[in-house]
Amino acid sequence: MIDSSPAITSDLERQRTWPRPAFLIPVVLFLVIGVALGWGLTRNPREIPSALIGKPVPDFALPPVQGRTLGLSAADLRGEVSLVNVFASWCTACRAEHPLFMRLSRSGGVPIHGLNYKDRPADAAEWLDTLGDPYMRTGAGLDGRVGIEWGVYGVPETFVVSADGTIAYKHIGPVTPEALNETILPLVEQLRSTGQGSPP
Repeated sequence: MIDSSPAITSDLERQRTWPRPAFLIPVVLFLVIGVALGWGLTRNPREIPSALIGKPVPDFALPPVQGRTLGLSAADLRGEVSLVNVFASWCTACRAEHPLFMRLSRSGGVPIHGLNYKDRPADAAEWLDTLGDPYMRTGAGLDGRVGIEWGVYGVPETFVVSADGTIAYKHIGPVTPEALNETILPLVEQLRSTGQGSPP
């Protein structure tokens, strides 16, 4: 004879009513991942904050890229507002922004220095020889260590450096005419006008 007492019936109902915690874990994880992905899609990847903004450039000294005579060091970034462009011959986006830097270099509006990132020396030299060299100085960061010290996420990246060697701005990704004319060059002029564009 089956015992259908109220206690047994109540236990059976609770088992049917309350899902087990093990079944809730995948649901919770799915919701968390969905929220994180949704938030990430609303972010502009070029607006990732840099911990180095407002701080002196890292202390570094790089030899020149093959075929060039001037390397790049922290000391070279003091004295006037300048741009530091992190590039590589294997970087497709670097090729896209390169004509813009060539035009900017010819205009003489602001000095541009190059930080060649994890490149083979012969490839970097050929790239600059073929596409043109817009840089006043070009440091060869063969092992990527200096790029890491600059907080580089990937190439290309471009930094605005004030005359006292402070990093004022970081642009992630290829520089576009809009970014150059609406953000980078106005900042260069602002730094110059506020006395941060020339040495004391």
